[in-house]
Amino acid sequence: MFGLLAALAPVLGLGASLGAAIAAIGAGIGIGKIGASAMEAIARQPEAAGDIRSNMIVIAALVEGVALFAVIVCALCLFL
Repeated sequence: MFGLLAALAPVLGLGASLGAAIAAIGAGIGIGKIGASAMEAIARQPEAAGDIRSNMIVIAALVEGVALFAVIVCALCLFL
C-alpha cells in the first residue's frame, strides 16, 4: 500500500500544485469581477457608494476565504 503511494508521490504533488494554482487564479478572477461590478454600480448610483463598497469588501473577503481554504486543502494533500 505504501509503495503505491510512494510511486504516486510526484503525481500527487503535481495535482496539489495545480489545484492550488486554479484556486488562486479563480479567486483573482472573482475579485476582479466583484471590483469591476462595484465600480460600475458606483458610477451609476454615486449616492450608494458606501453601501456598495462595504458589500464589495464582505464578498471579496468571502471569496478570499474560500480560496485560502482550497489552497490549504491542496497543501495538506501535498504533505500527507
